[in-house]
Amino acid sequence: MTTIAAPRNAEMAGARTHVRRRSVARPLLYGALVLCALLTMLPFVWVGSGSLRSLDEIRSDPGAWLPHHVTLDNFVRLFQTEGFGRFLVNSIVVAIIVVAGNIMAASAAGYALAKLDFAGKRIAFGAVMAAMMVPFTTVFVTQFVITVDLGLADTLTGIALPGMALPLSVFIMRQYGMSIPDELLEAARIDGAGEFRIFFRIFLPMAGPAVATITIMSFLFSWNNFIWPLIVAQSTSSYTLPVGLAATSQAAAHVTDYGLMLAGAIVVMLPVLLLFLLLQRYFVQGIAGTGMR
Repeated sequence: MTTIAAPRNAEMAGARTHVRRRSVARPLLYGALVLCALLTMLPFVWVGSGSLRSLDEIRSDPGAWLPHHVTLDNFVRLFQTEGFGRFLVNSIVVAIIVVAGNIMAASAAGYALAKLDFAGKRIAFGAVMAAMMVPFTTVFVTQFVITVDLGLADTLTGIALPGMALPLSVFIMRQYGMSIPDELLEAARIDGAGEFRIFFRIFLPMAGPAVATITIMSFLFSWNNFIWPLIVAQSTSSYTLPVGLAATSQAAAHVTDYGLMLAGAIVVMLPVLLLFLLLQRYFVQGIAGTGMR
């Protein structure tokens, strides 16, 4: 009996030690996460505070965290700025084109790379991976020349075209598609369904989390894009919101209107934040399904 009780006591002691360690480690982990979250939120808090302060107050005390006198004058001036409505509409149109293009192109490419066998499949996937590693600064001249040759310079289509099939979107769809059981697709083929029907009726609905992920990523890419719209847009009629805000935030004598810029930053952030909150659950599932950590 003694020889049997000794291992049991040792196991119980080890289990209690493990529980004790977990009870100590969990608060430390949560504390570290809360600290990281607070540090991440500090710039956003300062931007929100600055947008509610007058320009004179920002210049007199730029490091203040709370406004002495709350005012909405920056937002009023922002929406009264000439061309602001056009900039906002242009950004929305470009974002819709980019998101729609990524959903269709990346979904089709991801389906082909994940579920179809064809010559050059590995080479095609390698090209996608290589494209993810190429920085934008090495290709934007070529992209601009092609855009001009197509007659799309100074157009919203020319601004949206390079972002309509992002390599990262193709990679996410391919990785998530690998987790969809082949048996479902084979059963559909046995029943006489064609590849297009399988893609639209089976693959695409099951890849909903991945679609939500590329929706958020492509929208974020388009909405915050500054360099490419600045290069392609040659008149204010084609400016997107980031370019338009940068152009209109210069006051007289080339003095930056920081209040207007901070209010514009809040307006730019809100659509992205709302989209993420709406698709947060699917976004997390999509990232988990692709194996990205």
